[in-house]
Amino acid sequence: MNLKISALFLALACAATAQAQDNKLYTVVDGYKVDAETMKGFRTWRAAACDRCHGANQEGLVGPSLIERMKVLSKDEFVKVVRDGRLEKGMQSFGNSKQVMDNMSQLYAYLKGRSDGAITRAKVEPAP
Repeated sequence: MNLKISALFLALACAATAQAQDNKLYTVVDGYKVDAETMKGFRTWRAAACDRCHGANQEGLVGPSLIERMKVLSKDEFVKVVRDGRLEKGMQSFGNSKQVMDNMSQLYAYLKGRSDGAITRAKVEPAP
């Protein structure tokens, strides 16, 4: 009986580990080579010209440093701010931008990777 229970726990632990790996936000190699989905986030960042306010390195200009803000924003809060804006603080809404809305999770992953320090430079390249 104990062998069966141990085998069951081992199987559950392996399944949980595999699921956690599948749920990774981003994959980075050498600090700047990223997976295809994170690359979409970078391209969305560039297309939306977010650097005009948040700086080319996400360290802030007239808008706050996203390197720091992404450490405390949940994904839901991030989506709300990007979608609805913060007009009182000068943050425009991107709710009408198809590219931003279609790539919200990818944009979040790119910025989270920068904030986490896994992506070590703002300009990324596709991983081989």
